[in-house]
Amino acid sequence: MKSLAELSAIRDKMKNQVASRANDLDGTKIIVGMATCGIAAGARPVLNAFVEAVAGSGIENVTVAQTGCIGICQYEPVVEVVEPGKDKVTYVKMTAEKAQRVFDEHIKGGKPVTEFTIGSAQK
Repeated sequence: MKSLAELSAIRDKMKNQVASRANDLDGTKIIVGMATCGIAAGARPVLNAFVEAVAGSGIENVTVAQTGCIGICQYEPVVEVVEPGKDKVTYVKMTAEKAQRVFDEHIKGGKPVTEFTIGSAQK
């Protein structure tokens, strides 16, 4: 970013995208844990990867949101995918690269990436 005006324009664009998706109560929710532990573990690039993937896909019924502490700090960054009528899927130890794969295979393809889930991490 080269100026405060450019940063403000980016902020306004993202606020409009988030606001339009927030009105969709029936779609898929991608929730990224952004408490101090999550941020320290690398949640910010994960959140950005999901926001960019959704924005670039043209899919309108997917909301990317952030939340505070999810309560499983040893598994941060944590992402929860909540789909209407399905069980919540919790992804752990996420990276931006893993986020892209989750988006492609789970959000677009409908098949959770089980190797990144909390159940897989506990084995």
